[in-house]
Amino acid sequence: MRSPLQGGLPPTGAVVGAVVEIACDESGFSGTNLLHSTAPVITHASVDLVVDEAVALITALRSGFRFSPHEFKSGHFLRRSGADEALEWFLAALAGRAHVHLIDKEFFLVTRIVDFLLTEPSYAAGTRLARDHHPASLALYEAGRSAGSDWAAFLSAFVDLVRMKRRLPVDRTVQWFFQARDALRRHRLGVAADAVLDGLDPCRVRALVARLDGDDRSVPPPLEPLLPALAETVLSWSDGRRQVLVTHDEQSALTADRLTRLQRVLATGGASVADADPTGVLPDGVSPLAGLVTVDSRDDPRVQVADLLAGVARRMPHIIDGTLRQPPPRRRGG
Repeated sequence: MRSPLQGGLPPTGAVVGAVVEIACDESGFSGTNLLHSTAPVITHASVDLVVDEAVALITALRSGFRFSPHEFKSGHFLRRSGADEALEWFLAALAGRAHVHLIDKEFFLVTRIVDFLLTEPSYAAGTRLARDHHPASLALYEAGRSAGSDWAAFLSAFVDLVRMKRRLPVDRTVQWFFQARDALRRHRLGVAADAVLDGLDPCRVRALVARLDGDDRSVPPPLEPLLPALAETVLSWSDGRRQVLVTHDEQSALTADRLTRLQRVLATGGASVADADPTGVLPDGVSPLAGLVTVDSRDDPRVQVADLLAGVARRMPHIIDGTLRQPPPRRRGG
């Protein structure tokens, strides 16, 4: 017997104006294990196929390339004989119908440090709606990796600091975090990166941890990359002009409370991503996120296609190009 589905925020009323329905899944998500995972990146993929189109695509892969049902996970798909031809066909079939958002886990942690410890935490953090601190995050990320083990220790100390489960006493984690900060600062990483490290204040850090311990729900979960990834996905499909109804593989992180807060943030900033032509722009106060319904991927062929695309893109990030609409990928050396 299956357990009840977790998460989701079904729409409460009729959507406003134009709407696009997408199906989503991710690959590489490892919970709060962002530094000690075999997957250094996370991909969040979405498609706007209807059920019949997804079924036809899967059927074509099975008949034309003789894939069996269990081979629709990316690992099996890419190891199979004839995978190159099948992949080329698969990507061509999704041209203009798919989106992939890629997250480098280390860079994600750096954005969390900047957005949570130097500014007021927000559900807009980590998205195009909060870009003011992106240059500082990028400067620290690019310079910090030259510091070797001190860089790894700094990121690890941040994870220990904001981890909500099995966390050590606050005084100890705050002390370790600033000891790691000081060790990293001795590398003299450059003006922009050093400014970020110098701006970290123990009192502000303790205040944030106290809010986390007090279950302040206005603070987004610090180690949860799926929420900003979902926000970017919705903004890309909406383009400030239409609402987006999401069908998503079940994820416990996508609680109704978090999705409601994300929906509100997108309502205040989502229309700003439209271009200068006001025709068809969403009305003020209308969120581009119309709602999100969770499903078991075994029951929805659209989510199965998104899952396959996410897995392939994680293993082969170079496929994320102009054919698949996406924000600029943040990858090592990229």
